[in-house]
Amino acid sequence: MKRTLTVLPPDIPQQFLRFAKDSAIFDSSCSEDARVWFLDKGFYLKKASKGALAKEAAMYSFFHSKGLAPEVLAYESLENDWLLTASAQGEDCTDSVYLSDPKRLCETTATLLRELHETDFTGCPVADRTKDYLATVAQNYHLGHFDTSLFPNRISAEEAWKIAEENGKYLQTDTLLHGDYCLPNIMLDSWDFSSFIDLGCGGVGDRHIDLFWGVWTLEFNLKTNKYADRFLDAYGRDKVNPDIFPVIAACEVFG
Repeated sequence: MKRTLTVLPPDIPQQFLRFAKDSAIFDSSCSEDARVWFLDKGFYLKKASKGALAKEAAMYSFFHSKGLAPEVLAYESLENDWLLTASAQGEDCTDSVYLSDPKRLCETTATLLRELHETDFTGCPVADRTKDYLATVAQNYHLGHFDTSLFPNRISAEEAWKIAEENGKYLQTDTLLHGDYCLPNIMLDSWDFSSFIDLGCGGVGDRHIDLFWGVWTLEFNLKTNKYADRFLDAYGRDKVNPDIFPVIAACEVFG
């Protein structure tokens, strides 16, 4: 995880300052949509636009109750949203220790995903992630937000929209999802599971969203697609419907 020594912004709410006292501050942001700081006393602080972190705070709390994520220490929505969580033990799966053993990494992340997907989701604060997911696809299509980088071959916005519109009805709402199941969001401590992080897209939805990203992140970070079948085998083919992957791919190009 990339970290750059920095200072906190002047608009940080008062209640968060005590957590920053005597801490070295590191910028560990990896998205244009939010800023993230690591406080070396054992905390992460995230800032985003107003309302943007409400679901993430709720999902962190739910995952923490299942032993799957760090504790939420504070959430405040002012001119911007601020979320403070405890830090997780270990390093994320882009660490060289894990990337240097791709077979083990592939099987570890697949097994962890299957275990997540078998977790009881009763009481999940995002009870219909599928509805939100498809609504975002439709909204971004109509706004012209379209990115083909996830497709191995180029596809037009109209072609992708047709696939998503005609087949979105086949997506299920029956599984607890991470929502952005990529290597930087999976924390391991000497190969033992530590926690999941970055849970803003989580909720109860279709398992193939996480499976899509699980395959994609291995290809992206390992620079090869040869681990896709191994990942799906380790996850368990009994729960995989290959016909759903093109639907997820078509949806994902609209963000």
